[in-house]
Amino acid sequence: QMQLVESGGGTVQAGGSLRLSCVASGRTFRSVAMGWFRQAPGKEREFVADIGWNNIDRAYTDSVKGRFTIYRDNAKNTVYLQRNLLKPEDTAVYYCASDIRSVAGGTTAFGSWGQGTQVTVSS
Repeated sequence: QMQLVESGGGTVQAGGSLRLSCVASGRTFRSVAMGWFRQAPGKEREFVADIGWNNIDRAYTDSVKGRFTIYRDNAKNTVYLQRNLLKPEDTAVYYCASDIRSVAGGTTAFGSWGQGTQVTVSS
C-alpha cells in the first residue's frame, strides 16, 4: 500500500500563501488520482482538490476555487497544494490521499491517507 507524508503546514496570516507537499512511496503513484482533504475543528472531513494521473484533470471544492491549485510531479512522486489568499476558514488539518474517485454523495479516497499537517490562518 502506498505511504503518504505531508509537509508544509504552519501558521500564516490571512491573505498569505502556503504550499503543501505530499511525498508518496510505491510504484502506483503515477497511475492513480491524488487529492487533498481537510478537517476543521468540530467539523467533518471534506474534500478540497484532486488531480488525475496525467497532471491535467483537476477538481476543486467551491470554497477554494480561484485560490488553491493542485499539481503533481510524477517523477518525484509528489503532489502539491498551492494555497493563496488564505482565509481563517481554511484553518484545518490537511490530509493527502490516493486513489480519488467521484462516487454517489461526493468525492472520496479509496487508497491511502497521510498523517495530516496542521494549517492555521490568523485574522
